[in-house]
Amino acid sequence: MVRVTDVEDEEAPTVLIVDNNQMSLHRLTNIFRQREFNVVTCEDGDRAVDEYIRLDPELVVLSLDIPSMDGHLAALEMREHGKDCRILFSAPKRQAQLAQDATHSAGAIGWVEKPITAAAIDSIWNLVLGPIPDAPGLEDLDTIHPVEEMIEVEKDEGPMPLPLPDIAPLALPINPLPVEAQTPAKKSSKAKRLLIVLVIFSGLGAAGWYAWSNGLI
Repeated sequence: MVRVTDVEDEEAPTVLIVDNNQMSLHRLTNIFRQREFNVVTCEDGDRAVDEYIRLDPELVVLSLDIPSMDGHLAALEMREHGKDCRILFSAPKRQAQLAQDATHSAGAIGWVEKPITAAAIDSIWNLVLGPIPDAPGLEDLDTIHPVEEMIEVEKDEGPMPLPLPDIAPLALPINPLPVEAQTPAKKSSKAKRLLIVLVIFSGLGAAGWYAWSNGLI
């Protein structure tokens, strides 16, 4: 979310305040309104970089601990787009060393301890109006925040076909058996049993004829 607080003077400088703590945003807005700044606020690093590019503000008050992109990286992105960017970091006392390192890396004009007061801003105002340091961290920006290269895909080309497995041809028998030889074994056994029965009945018939012709029956 971006909020804009205007003053009556159209020529008034603009300050971009970036913090996800509502109390800090409210306090800083009042401080810079009293100094007759146009105030724009937002709550995350990605949006802060976009707003900086859009507004080109005279001053950025940037919290180190913000979502989506931390304050140090957001400051480097801003310095890459605008070499004359005046950045003032804000951080709690426990992050003092981190704030000092980020101030040097991003070429910020300084840092102020949270919770921020009007007296704290007054004590460093000469830094705000002073020269802008170099930003040695810009040399390592690509390593800190690499940008993935987009790979162009030909639209006319469809998906590559999947490789098919090699299928060996079916092996045919070298000397195939004749159809008669492929008759199941059950048919051969049945024929043999029928032949035996016929032989038995033939024998019984011959024996009966012999007995009848000789008067035995």
